[in-house]
Amino acid sequence: MIALMLGAFLLFLVIGVPVAFALGLAAFTALGLTGAYPLIVIPKEMFSGLDSFPLLAVPFFILAAEIMSVGAISMSLLRFATQFVGHLRGGLGYANVISQTLFAGISGSALADAAGPGAMMTRMMEKGGYDRAYAGALTISSAVVGPIIPPSITMIIYALQDQNVSVGSLFMAGILPGLLISCAMAGVNWWISRKRNYIGRDPRPDRATMLRNTVHAIPSLLLIVLIVGGIRSGITTPTEASVMAVFYALLVSTLVYRSMGWRDLWIAARRAAVMSVAVLLILASARAFAWVLIIEGVPQALADYVIALNLPPVAFLLAVNLLLLVFGMFMDPLPGVMILVPILAPIAYALGIAPNHFAMVVIVNLTFGLLTPPVGGLIFVIAAATNQKPAALIRQLPPFFLAALLVLLVLTFVPALSTWLPAASGYGGG
Repeated sequence: MIALMLGAFLLFLVIGVPVAFALGLAAFTALGLTGAYPLIVIPKEMFSGLDSFPLLAVPFFILAAEIMSVGAISMSLLRFATQFVGHLRGGLGYANVISQTLFAGISGSALADAAGPGAMMTRMMEKGGYDRAYAGALTISSAVVGPIIPPSITMIIYALQDQNVSVGSLFMAGILPGLLISCAMAGVNWWISRKRNYIGRDPRPDRATMLRNTVHAIPSLLLIVLIVGGIRSGITTPTEASVMAVFYALLVSTLVYRSMGWRDLWIAARRAAVMSVAVLLILASARAFAWVLIIEGVPQALADYVIALNLPPVAFLLAVNLLLLVFGMFMDPLPGVMILVPILAPIAYALGIAPNHFAMVVIVNLTFGLLTPPVGGLIFVIAAATNQKPAALIRQLPPFFLAALLVLLVLTFVPALSTWLPAASGYGGG
């Protein structure tokens, strides 16, 4: 049954079936042809996979990100980020990285960040004399921090699959890895900007202008404090924080910046609805796919096999990195988390690997799949948003991917980057 399901899944991917449908159809094919279980199990598991209160945070965080994109919140943060580094060599590239990092602290979605503020920064860089494809590649690479710096939709899904971690602990664990990724992408921008002589064309703003831009951005920046601070203090759950983020973004956009009308709200709600349906359909199909793996004993059999090999923890993590890098080339992070975490996490814990450390390795690794062909979602989002060919963007990505691999190795060999903040925040050393 497992061979049949995996074969069907690969076949559906090869012929171009979307991932959400490929997962569901593969499970349906395996059960239908073998007759081992009634087919009603498939829709039952799909609905069970969505019957979770924490999952309500997903559409609300997506809606908050869309409200920011159509309102003035995004522009206020872009001006805030640009004023500090825009005059430097490669300054607009640094501003791109900083703005994506700030938006990651609000939206929780790499695709939302790339399609909204990321596309705007790409066009700004092109007007500033940067190569168009390079500007797009930098946006793609910087946007991967979206699911890593809290809040994170991927972390919410991960916590539902693994009872050894909480959403709060994962949020804290993601801060340092996310900042490390941003620094790595800024380093690549520094190197390429010197090589191609991308000079800063705009003078540094005077102090009065910088103060005005900073004051103007404070309401937007407070949204990050509201989300992370509310969860960390225990005042709100992640789901409640997502709802608060939507209402706060609405209030700031309409009453403070006065930049959103009914038409803008309709556009944001429509985009959020479409993206939420796509995400939840993937989750439902992945639940059915994972159920077949679990009911057939694949996780336990694989765990017994790996434990019998007596691998040291570092060797296991390196093997997991290699597996996930290949897996991420063909699969989005969310179904990857739902399918692989129940299989791999018990093995990691049996080898003594800290839960938050392992979670960060998995989440960061699968998120990097968004910038690797052939399925890299960020590549096609930026290509569509900036009217470029994906091949042109892919040719500019190797330096950024090498930087991403370096960050992944550092996270693998330095567990404290993933465990120190959760422990310091009262979530324990795991």
